[in-house]
Amino acid sequence: MAKKYVYIVDGSRSPQLKAKGRQGPFSASDMAVQAAKPLLLRNSLATENVDEVILGCMMPSPDEANIARVVALRLGIPQRVPAWTVQRNCASGMQSIDSAYNNIKSGLSDIVLAGGVEAMSHAPVLLNNNMVNWLGGLASARTPAKKFKHILKLRPHLLKPVIALIRGLTDPIVGLNMGQTAEEIAYRFNISRAQMDEYAVASHQRLAQAYDDGALDEIEVLYDSNGNYYDEDDGMRRDSSVENLARLRPAFDRKYGSVTAGNSAQITDGASWVLLASEKAVKKYNLSVLAKISDTEWAGLDPKVMGMGPVHAMTPVMQRNKLKIDDIDYWEINEAFATQVLGCVAAWNEEAYCKEHLNLKKPMGSIPHDRLNIDGGGISLGHPVGASGARIVLHLANILKRKNAKRGIASLCIGGGQGGAMLIEREDTTEQENEHE
Repeated sequence: MAKKYVYIVDGSRSPQLKAKGRQGPFSASDMAVQAAKPLLLRNSLATENVDEVILGCMMPSPDEANIARVVALRLGIPQRVPAWTVQRNCASGMQSIDSAYNNIKSGLSDIVLAGGVEAMSHAPVLLNNNMVNWLGGLASARTPAKKFKHILKLRPHLLKPVIALIRGLTDPIVGLNMGQTAEEIAYRFNISRAQMDEYAVASHQRLAQAYDDGALDEIEVLYDSNGNYYDEDDGMRRDSSVENLARLRPAFDRKYGSVTAGNSAQITDGASWVLLASEKAVKKYNLSVLAKISDTEWAGLDPKVMGMGPVHAMTPVMQRNKLKIDDIDYWEINEAFATQVLGCVAAWNEEAYCKEHLNLKKPMGSIPHDRLNIDGGGISLGHPVGASGARIVLHLANILKRKNAKRGIASLCIGGGQGGAMLIEREDTTEQENEHE
């Protein structure tokens, strides 16, 4: 039986906008809609031909319940087309693509719009439980006298807010926030502060070079209600230097730590999409093709070192497809923290880790720095958690096209102790069709 291929036809993303202590100019659904419109318009495909819309998002606003459906209807996709939202922490955007991939492979869909979005600057500020109970008591008081008596019970501590972003970035099982898990990796692999800062500077330099080379045409301009436009990832620092980063204090372990705001991913708003199609749909609608998805993997591990998730997910993909590191042309490993990416590289080089945790007889080997995150990553352009998984898959596909390369792997660590990986390949679709008819 011929293997069913799933193709990445095209994709687009918004610029990623750094959170600056106040709500950004766009809600999550606004960003998702503006990023998707040009993608749909430039492909020879009517919206009624889309079979479903899948969108990853961690923190939609109260007005964006099932944000995928909200966005789909705002895009003019017919009401009969189902839309659903997925959530797998930092890999929500990749989960949406994987869900679409499996639905197309199984024959349930032929064309799917899949992606991820997050407006982290709009993360809610919540009432604490004591305040919620106080409000409940006030609502249940039936007479003015009882209400007045209850109001007298209001105390300042009841007004203490719950910051959803901070709570969401803390693992409830091990009691560590994501930065503290990065410190665990730095300690385990003896990664120095200087190494982290050097990696962070390289991320900014690579992103700046990508802009200078015109390598980021995947970005669609956003326009706000005041007529302002946004066309670049505004967290990029062309003047970043090891000297400047060295002045920053550790953010998560003040006394002994090395992880700082400068060598960590930025808190950011962003949206990213890919348009996926079956082989039948590619032929029927004469669609161009960026790449095909060849394999995916999800893995679990100790939440205390969740940043090692990529090696736990990439290893089975490599084994299943009988691949060596030299067989992979480019790698996108989401930069949640500099030490997390460096830790993954170190783990594949260490015999003890490979044997104990990855069930390998010998080290996998070293990922070349010049093939890893070649246009920067989360440190320089941000990590909007629901969107990053879709962004790295889209960008990797564009890299393969730009470099005329064949094969790449996109991977992320996932809060809670998981990893996700996706193998994509670029080949001539005509040859594939002839081979598998």
